[in-house]
Amino acid sequence: MFEKLNDKSVNKGLHWTTIASEKVLLAIIGISTCIAAALYCYEMFLARQITLPDLFMLFIYAEILGMVGAFYSTSRIPVTLPIIIAITALCRLIVMQNKEMDALMIIAEASAVIILAGAAYLMSLKDKLSLEKLRAREHDKE
Repeated sequence: MFEKLNDKSVNKGLHWTTIASEKVLLAIIGISTCIAAALYCYEMFLARQITLPDLFMLFIYAEILGMVGAFYSTSRIPVTLPIIIAITALCRLIVMQNKEMDALMIIAEASAVIILAGAAYLMSLKDKLSLEKLRAREHDKE
């Protein structure tokens, strides 16, 4: 039984289904995001008002579409994009909160933004800091 799992034809079949499933799910996410953004714009049109939280929400939709587009063009999702989406969502929460909100909660959310920004910065440096590339640089210097 385990010999069958190691068979190359089984692995190719599983690889193909994984790729197809990813593409279908990402297409669904992209289409759903476009529909959600259109409905959100329609609600803003009906309300005849555009506020800062509305703009943050539209940025979140745009970033999700960018993440889907990045996957289709490179076949991988950059880790920094979900972090940036999380930062935008937290900023939206901070802006939407009432002035009577607990100050500690706002400080906690702002701290989370700072932590996520640091994580995004570190992830952007990962290529420069990776051990393999450091070894390759040291080897090239010799």
